[in-house]
Amino acid sequence: MDLDRRHSKPTGLVPPSRFVKVLGALVALWCAVFASISFWFEVTDRFASGPHADNAAALSVVDWYVFALKLVGVAAAVLATTRPPKLLGAPFVGMLLWAAFATVAIYVLGSLTQAAVMMTGIAGDAGRIDAASVGYVFAFLLATAGFGILATSYARRASLGKRELIVGLCGAPLVLGSILVVLPFLLTAAGVLES
Repeated sequence: MDLDRRHSKPTGLVPPSRFVKVLGALVALWCAVFASISFWFEVTDRFASGPHADNAAALSVVDWYVFALKLVGVAAAVLATTRPPKLLGAPFVGMLLWAAFATVAIYVLGSLTQAAVMMTGIAGDAGRIDAASVGYVFAFLLATAGFGILATSYARRASLGKRELIVGLCGAPLVLGSILVVLPFLLTAAGVLES
């Protein structure tokens, strides 16, 4: 009997299929592209002039924070197709994947709701919905599907239970709340963001 095999701890993680490996690479690339947009905004001082110039410092803080979250998305997609480091463990990776899925799904749902409100004339200007905005939401819809497949596949391969699913799904409101509520509150309190 192989001594290394006999004394090693089983990981319980079944290797991913080729489809899941390719999908993980595509989702990681998608997150990296969106992260590069945030990075480009910062290196080109996108918010230094124009209608938001007064809040350029606050927008920069938010942009760097979102940049970091997008890099976490890259890491989650990569971890979905590899053996997790001992420091993290399969349950943490599973929760991370479910949180990424739920965060992007809620963002898409919010965007679709906003579009419906604009198109029905309840609020906003329906004329602002163009091919670029439709393509943007469609790209996030694809990412939602990608993270959903990765999370489901990982949960099955790692034999994860409902706990990881529930904790991960609860992460989405926390992530979005940190961007839309907590961070603006802190920036306003610090005097960086105009109220």
